[in-house]
Amino acid sequence: MRRNERPSEYGTVAGTAWLFNLPMVLLTVVFIAVPVCGTLLTSLYRNVTFLPEQWVGLQTYQRLLGDPFFWQSVRFTALFLLASVVLELGLGLSFALLLNERLAGRGFLRVAVLVPWAIPMAVSARVWEHIYNYEFGLFNFLMRHLGIAETSINWLGSAPGAFAALVISDVWKTTPFVTIIALAGFSAIPQDLYRQAMIDGTHFGQRFRYITLPLLRPVLVVALLFRTIDAIRIFDLIYVLTGGGPGGATTSVSLYAFQYYVSGDFGYGSAVSLVVFLLAGLLAAGYIRAGRFGEVLR
Repeated sequence: MRRNERPSEYGTVAGTAWLFNLPMVLLTVVFIAVPVCGTLLTSLYRNVTFLPEQWVGLQTYQRLLGDPFFWQSVRFTALFLLASVVLELGLGLSFALLLNERLAGRGFLRVAVLVPWAIPMAVSARVWEHIYNYEFGLFNFLMRHLGIAETSINWLGSAPGAFAALVISDVWKTTPFVTIIALAGFSAIPQDLYRQAMIDGTHFGQRFRYITLPLLRPVLVVALLFRTIDAIRIFDLIYVLTGGGPGGATTSVSLYAFQYYVSGDFGYGSAVSLVVFLLAGLLAAGYIRAGRFGEVLR
């Protein structure tokens, strides 16, 4: 409260703020809280197609904790999150630094970098499926003709190859998002700070560490938050490109939940879905708290 602001005035301002926020609160309750509660309730029943509904309580979650395939999907999701988000953040920031310079054709490059992001994920996955094709894929063609490999590599036929293929595809698709977010952050940094630092004799690394990175931190936290949530709930890329194979090695938590919904086990699928929601919520809360207190990228 400001010193010259009376308590009654402060209460009026706070009440007005809550009044304006009320529609958003109601929408949040309707579109988030209600579905989550419905999912939680479904997970407490043995809800299988063509079988009578039966209350099982927390037995579904006991089954979940002892399910090795569930933990395999969690492990894959965590590894995919770590690999893709780190690469996207590093490459996106690097491209933003480059596009922030006075380059010839900078406007065209800024538009061109958006092309992968504008392509729907399902379409992008189909394109990469042809690129990774064992017989006529572009990757195998280049590797054979450049002498890197004597024979074609079955990228999607092995667990390491499929994992690498998914990470490369996701990084190509979503790095532009981080680039655009970082570019927007660069535009808000006063150029006088850089000029003064150059007069003081600082080099690029010092300016990046002590000026760019601290002022860009809130923007990077936002980009990191969105990319982390997207990586946790990754579904469409995996569904189209590998289908979770080979042998379930690339099954994400979201795809694992989907498989149970398709098979008609709605109770277990709801339990897995709720875990995805909780993981995303916990990580989002952690990022927001870290960004608030300046702990990210320190």
